[in-house]
Amino acid sequence: MNASTPPPTAADREPRGPLDNFFKISERGSTLGAEIRGGLATFFAMAYIVVLNPIIIGTAEDVNGETLGMTEVAAVTALVAAISCVLMGAVSRYPFAIAAGMGLNAIVAYGVAPLMPWADVFLLIIVEGIVLLVLVLTGFRTAVFAAVPPGLKVAIAVGVGLFLALIGLFNAGFVQTGDGTPVQLGDGGLNGWPIVIFVLGLLVGITLYVRKVRGALLIGIAVATVSAIVVEAIFGHGENGLGWGLGEAPALPAGLRSFVSWPDFSLIGLFTEGGFNIVERWSDIGVATIVMLIFTLLLADFFDTMGTMVGVAHQGNLVDEDGNIENTREVLVADSLGTLFGGVGSASVATLYAESAAGVGEGARTGIAPIVTGVLFMLATLFTPVVTLVPFEAATPVLIIVGFMMMTQVVKVDFQDPAIGISSFLAIIMMPFTYSIANGIGFGLLAYTFVSLVTGKGRQVHPLMWIISIVFLIHFAEAPIYAVIS
Repeated sequence: MNASTPPPTAADREPRGPLDNFFKISERGSTLGAEIRGGLATFFAMAYIVVLNPIIIGTAEDVNGETLGMTEVAAVTALVAAISCVLMGAVSRYPFAIAAGMGLNAIVAYGVAPLMPWADVFLLIIVEGIVLLVLVLTGFRTAVFAAVPPGLKVAIAVGVGLFLALIGLFNAGFVQTGDGTPVQLGDGGLNGWPIVIFVLGLLVGITLYVRKVRGALLIGIAVATVSAIVVEAIFGHGENGLGWGLGEAPALPAGLRSFVSWPDFSLIGLFTEGGFNIVERWSDIGVATIVMLIFTLLLADFFDTMGTMVGVAHQGNLVDEDGNIENTREVLVADSLGTLFGGVGSASVATLYAESAAGVGEGARTGIAPIVTGVLFMLATLFTPVVTLVPFEAATPVLIIVGFMMMTQVVKVDFQDPAIGISSFLAIIMMPFTYSIANGIGFGLLAYTFVSLVTGKGRQVHPLMWIISIVFLIHFAEAPIYAVIS
């Protein structure tokens, strides 16, 4: 709505049919056309996840060195997003889209998978989804919110952003392990076509992002991928080519059929491998580690959802005079079920997307918008072979930009408060420096309780924080504890 458009009158807000009445289209000052445009805008703003999630989840190795495969992960990523978006729109009736979460998929790929087989990873996600659903239905979410200070929650998001940026730089070959130094630029310098493609993708992505072009990340990936294909066609493979990092570089598409294929949903139900004896399947990992991993996923998923929900709702003026959102419970229930779908579909943890704001910017105010987005994700399952055309060098620039987006929240951390400042600092730096998101969260929580204790503010720490800190302390001290016991 532009400045010259008069505000809707009371008559304009009267429902004009069952669909209008159910979704409150007129009541919220929207139109069916605005909802459809909003759904399209949201899809193109977040469609990059169909390419990026396979890069992270599909290529990461589990404890046995097994990978899931990019095409397979792309198919289930689009499917889970489609189902979750439609469910969110129908249940909550808000313009919130949902898909495999950035940051959360990094936790799964680089924090959980190295500890267990992929089947057990997705079983863990299902358990986390069930716990999340119980917390929502019982209203226990208020206790969880009170347990972790807001500043530390922000720091966790910032740390994940830095971790993703490091992964992007490393996977693209822009930085590598060095001789005498932890990392160095490339192989001692920035040489070769892979670096050219990476830098090109990064510059295009940044340009489109700062100019607020919708779908900037996806367009950046597309431009870099086309450039990579052209480079391969001109300069060939081997030392002069890109290497693609995933096997032989693909040939140029022969036609439309090269892009369209019946989706491979073979990963659905992977969590059933090995039966349902959870105790036996996780016995070698340790109770403390399992609790830590579930809590890590729970914390990231729960707070990410709440932050996104409040932010997008405020942008669309969907809050009351006290800043509260009507039907919050329905939103969180749909989000919890999305996490369950993500585990069953082997697509990682699904969560609300801040890119929903793109749809709100187009005028979306109801659940019709995410339903439109979900339908488009369902159509996207037919185009998953496209992900095999995308090399690391073309996709990883997005991780740098997403890392920047998450880093911008650091201004919300009160570094003048010793407990918040030190714990946030450790959480932020330990994630990239130890290449572990879980380690960063653990050190951050431990630092917060310790500093609060030594500054005489231990009583201000929520009891749940003490319990969580003890769990992390046991986890970090597992080796010496086992040594003493034995």
